[in-house]
Amino acid sequence: MNKLLTPQEVADLLSVRKSTIYQWTHQGFIPHVKLGKIVRFKEDKVMEWVEKKSDRGRLKKRIIVEDFGI
Repeated sequence: MNKLLTPQEVADLLSVRKSTIYQWTHQGFIPHVKLGKIVRFKEDKVMEWVEKKSDRGRLKKRIIVEDFGI
């Protein structure tokens, strides 16, 4: 079974404050599970979310001088 993380554990994992995790949860920004009033996070879903949010860097674009009429 996938481990459920507390808001504090996710905050520690992402190096943000716990209040940020609650704000992201309220906004629906981060995947979470609500169990009554308790909020938990599936570890694999959080890691997938982080991977999707990761910046892969800017792709190099080849500039062709002829395109500028030079």
